Amino acid sequence: MPMKLYADLPGRRATQLASDVLVVAWVALWAHLGHVVHDAVLGLAAPARRLESAGAGFGRSMGDASRTLRRVPVVGDQLHSPFDRAAATGNGIAGAGRDLGAAAAHLALVLGWATALVPIILVAGSWFVWRLRFARHATAAQRLLDSDADVDLFALRAMSRQPLPRLARVSNDPVGAWRSGDRHVIRALAAMELKEAGLRPPPLSQTRR
Repeated sequence: MPMKLYADLPGRRATQLASDVLVVAWVALWAHLGHVVHDAVLGLAAPARRLESAGAGFGRSMGDASRTLRRVPVVGDQLHSPFDRAAATGNGIAGAGRDLGAAAAHLALVLGWATALVPIILVAGSWFVWRLRFARHATAAQRLLDSDADVDLFALRAMSRQPLPRLARVSNDPVGAWRSGDRHVIRALAAMELKEAGLRPPPLSQTRR
């Protein structure tokens, strides 16, 4: 038998469908917010990219100047050294900007996923457990109903689990009615238990003793 995902009872089935839609909307909302946070934090990398570009450009300019000065006769070796140091400083600035940009990108990824996953897991995880518990309970109950239209098992379960005031509303003597084979009482008792599984009892004509 395939797993029973939705209740037979209209009210409970509507609640399940509404919860499914709300969970999908919740997941979509937080996935969008996670993307927004990611893009916002990633925007912090723009100054880092400009710093990297400026440092690299400065380093290239100083390197070109150093190579040009090297060719000056006699004093070239003395003149190019400050420009070599300036080129190294520019390359260092470019490296710092590159590292800062990488750190901002990593932070954007972590914060984006954290923003989306934490609320999604909390809500969708609880929803999944609730729906799985229902599906397992309803599938097992449906399998028993399909294998035998006799609802005695559910009537007995109701007499052992349901509150006494609820049993009294069905019959003043539910045990005696069950022993005597009162199909109306048996069906009413079974209906209370099946309702928790989201199932309807079989038609009275199919209920047998």
